[in-house]
Amino acid sequence: MGVSFESSETRLNLMRAFAGESQARSRYLFAAGLARKQGLHVIEGVFTFTAGQEGAHAKVFYHELGKLCGQTIQVDGAYPVDLYPTVLEHLRAARHNEYQEYEHVYTGFAKTAKEEGFPEISHIFSEIARIEQIHGDRFGRLADLLEEERLFVAEEKISWMCLKCGHVVEGAAAPAVCPVCRHPQGYFVRFELSPYPPNRL
Repeated sequence: MGVSFESSETRLNLMRAFAGESQARSRYLFAAGLARKQGLHVIEGVFTFTAGQEGAHAKVFYHELGKLCGQTIQVDGAYPVDLYPTVLEHLRAARHNEYQEYEHVYTGFAKTAKEEGFPEISHIFSEIARIEQIHGDRFGRLADLLEEERLFVAEEKISWMCLKCGHVVEGAAAPAVCPVCRHPQGYFVRFELSPYPPNRL
């Protein structure tokens, strides 16, 4: 049986989700800054890219609150303090947080919205939950590569792309310096992890 949106738990969950996504965006931008300082520009790029998507999620959730414009919604929430000294710790924390949203938070919010009679909002929560799983997978893969010291080396010859100029080179390791734009190794990414590789277009 449906309830009015103005008295629903769903409206509170939308505000919680908006707050959570907004904070995730900021945390990822902070982590990107740390990666930049450590010369890990490929990880900086992933954090920045994901921060943009979290901002888009926040906008979707906030938009759904439009009919309550002018009101103030008070919610409780629990949000992580991720102020780690290493990029690896930030990647592991980001993976954990994304999976929490996927497995628990947004799945629960979707169920509540459906029960309260808001199927479209339930669908939004479910779809964004799936995106958060992708984010978690991506952070986890990069964390594994960094921890295993395989971020810039491979067991066999593979293709590497410079994220600065787009140069692609074959080798068991990324070049120390891009031969085209002269940017350091930190800008190289495994080609299969690069944005828009040809075999996926």
